[in-house]
Formats: sequence, C-alpha cells, structure tokens
Amino acid sequence: NTTQSVPLRLPVAFGFCLRLSNFLWSLGGERGGKKGGGGGKWEAGRRLLLLLLLLKAFRRTRLVSKHLSRAPGKKAGQEPRDKSCGNQGPAGPRGERGSSGINGLPGEKGAPGECAVAPRSAFSAKRSESRSPPLADQPIVFDVVLINEQGHYDANTGKFLCEIPGLYYFAVHATVYRMSLQFDIMKNGKSVASFFQFYGNWPKPTSLSGGTLVRLEPEDEVWVQVGVGDYIGFYSSVKTDSTFTGFLVYSYWQNSPVFA
Repeated sequence: NTTQSVPLRLPVAFGFCLRLSNFLWSLGGERGGKKGGGGGKWEAGRRLLLLLLLLKAFRRTRLVSKHLSRAPGKKAGQEPRDKSCGNQGPAGPRGERGSSGINGLPGEKGAPGECAVAPRSAFSAKRSESRSPPLADQPIVFDVVLINEQGHYDANTGKFLCEIPGLYYFAVHATVYRMSLQFDIMKNGKSVASFFQFYGNWPKPTSLSGGTLVRLEPEDEVWVQVGVGDYIGFYSSVKTDSTFTGFLVYSYWQNSPVFA
C-alpha cells in the first residue's frame, strides 16, 4: 500500500541525508588539509548537495501530506463512493432517568369565564288585616307579598309552585286570637307538618309557629290550610301579623354547574 509505505520511508530519507552530509564534511576536511585552499570548494559542494536533498525530501513530504488528506477511494472534485450499511445491532440498555428541568415561565392569563349563578327561589307573604277566620280545608291566602323575586308564590291562591327541584324550607307564623288554631303545611293536597295552639280565653293574642323541610320537584305545590273546623283562630291586625315564608336550601338539578 503506497499510502502506508511512503510515510515510513521519510525517516529513512532524512537519516540518509544526515549520514551523507557527515561523510562529505569529513571529505572536505581531508581535502582542505592536503591541498590547502581546496577545502572551500568541497564545503560549497557539500552544502549545495545537502540543500538539494532537503528540498527533494520537503517536496515529497508535501506530496505525501496531500495524498493522506484525501479520503480512500476519493479523487479530487468527486464525492465519496456510497457504501452499503451493515445490519443494525441490538438496542442497548435503557439509560437512567435524567434530572427534571427547571420550571418554565408562567403562561398568559386566560380570558375571564362566565360565573355560575346558583338557582334561587324564595318568598314571604302575610295576611292583610282580617278579623274573620279562614275557611277549613282550603288554602289560606297570604295576600300581602313581602318578597317574591322569582314569582314562584301566587298571592291570589296562596300556593307556592315549584320550578326548581330541590330541598325547600317552609315556615308559618300565626297570630292566635279568640279561638284555638290548628294548621297544616300541605304538599300536593297531603299534610307534611301539623301544628296546634290552644286558646284559653286570654285577653291578648298569642302565637303559633312551625316549619319543615320539603323535597320538591317541578310543578309541586305547597300551601297552608286549617284542618279542623273548630280550630281556625288565624288573626291579623295592624299590630300583629300572620306570615308564610319559603326558600330553596339547595337544588337537585344535575345539569347545574354549582349543584351537579
């Protein structure tokens, strides 16, 4: 292989130049000693020969360097020849898990979303001044509306109509005067809570209050009525009231974003 053998010959060539230089130096010394002035000529010739040999060695060194700089099988101005790849070896073992990187910068603030509003239902009403007792087994009409923002209570019929399914609380405060009182909180015609107050001919009115939790579905109705004909002592005046109040505690709506 020429590429491999040429570099190996360079030290030999330089060594030969040095030995030849020493030999000529010795001859120049002998000639100078025998003939006197002839040593200068020998010295000039020896130096000229040494210079020529060094220039030849230098030129060969450059040619070898240029030759070695080329890739095997590649000529000047040409791309290397394609070689077919061998079969892919088996996958190596999985490396260890690297350390976690640093946290990135916080992202931009998102646009404000819509606020979910909880379903609402509440009312409160009282009876206007009346000295006549209500009729038995009929809804008592609390005709003076105190609050009814959703309109779920009807002041003409005295009934609350459910529109939002959920758990409700209803409370009744009654002023009792001139006779005993018994009333029921009704749901769809059935009593869910009953309350009674005996009146003992006292000179001043007394009171009766009661309340209960009721689970309602849409279209359910709730109202107050007296259940016994002799116990109808509902009373209202300027100084004392009888009230009916109800409100939603929480909803059962599955699609509600708040109560689902």
